[in-house]
Amino acid sequence: MNHVSRSPLALAALASVAVPGLDVYDVLRSPHSNTDFDVVVVKDATGRRWIVRAPKRAAAGAALEAEMGVLTALGRAHESGLVEFHVPQPAGVATLADADGGRAVVYSEVGGTSVVLAAMEPGPGLAASLGRTIAQIHELPPSLIEDQGLPTYTAEEYRQRRLTELDAGVQTGKVPPRLADRWERQLENIAWWKFEPTVVHGDLGEHQVITSAGQVVGVVDWMDARVADPADDLAWLVAAAPEDVLESVMEAYSLARRETRDPHLLDRARLASELALLRWLMYGVRTENPDVVADGEGMLADLQAMLFTEPQL
Repeated sequence: MNHVSRSPLALAALASVAVPGLDVYDVLRSPHSNTDFDVVVVKDATGRRWIVRAPKRAAAGAALEAEMGVLTALGRAHESGLVEFHVPQPAGVATLADADGGRAVVYSEVGGTSVVLAAMEPGPGLAASLGRTIAQIHELPPSLIEDQGLPTYTAEEYRQRRLTELDAGVQTGKVPPRLADRWERQLENIAWWKFEPTVVHGDLGEHQVITSAGQVVGVVDWMDARVADPADDLAWLVAAAPEDVLESVMEAYSLARRETRDPHLLDRARLASELALLRWLMYGVRTENPDVVADGEGMLADLQAMLFTEPQL
């Protein structure tokens, strides 16, 4: 299954197949469509909204299948009170007519709007709710992920994984040397990497956090869930959140965690936010997408200019 794209109407038809009795009234292209998935929102005759996601590649299809088990388990965690937030629940699947097979999945939509960091205020409201939400994810039992056959890492295994990613990036010749040196030093600083692995969402950002009435009500897109470094789920915040908002998020997060304080949590989060640019570049290399490669190279050049033209602490 390679680079297959489907029209919104085709996906709406798949939804009718996947969920018997679903009477599609309207269909809207979703902003979550990307290089791996076609995504639409369909409304049924009662006004209820459903998400339809169809993979464009075989690897994306495998991730979609694994996510269904995670979402079902997270639904049970919500019902039992382990987490306060909702997640989409799989409502049905439809086999795709591509040579590689694969299935489209239909989910119930989590109502609300995506969080906007630039508009978030510090204090006990949404920022604190976000901190508690991330803490609840990290307090989930690792078995929730392990039982789905998803990746589970020790701290040292994860550090080595990051080093392997960096080595692969350096071998392309597309990573600025000063950035590579900086990242290698941080990855070799063993003191940073003494953390307790937790359940992590793995791709947390503004589009994945759903809010309503000033509180987080849902978390979506769980295809990268794993047991790994909790810093990964904070990377987007250290990269983009106003400093006072980040402080409020982290205060609420720390209060809701049972683990001993991790002194290098935010250090690793900053590193993870930088390495996300490397992963984007490598995605372009693997998929032979020159536009993504050029975009990744440009972002790495910008990051190097920002880091090495300002005074370093």
